[in-house]
Amino acid sequence: RLGFFEEGLTVQMMHIGPYATEPATLATMLAFAAEHDYRDRVGRGGKHHEIYLGDPRKADPSKLKTVLRHPIEKM
Repeated sequence: RLGFFEEGLTVQMMHIGPYATEPATLATMLAFAAEHDYRDRVGRGGKHHEIYLGDPRKADPSKLKTVLRHPIEKM
């Protein structure tokens, strides 16, 4: 399915490693946003999104690369 949405302002980070360890990367992103007076918009009309840069069927899980992106807004 192909869909379009406008993200607006986001915080993003490259996660390297297995998908199971993404929550720690996400926590780092959201802490950075909060330190700069922004808050997460996921659940308030914003959509979390991930860009996978590797094939989990072929890559070593410790080397998988995923761009994590969350919409944010000024507090």
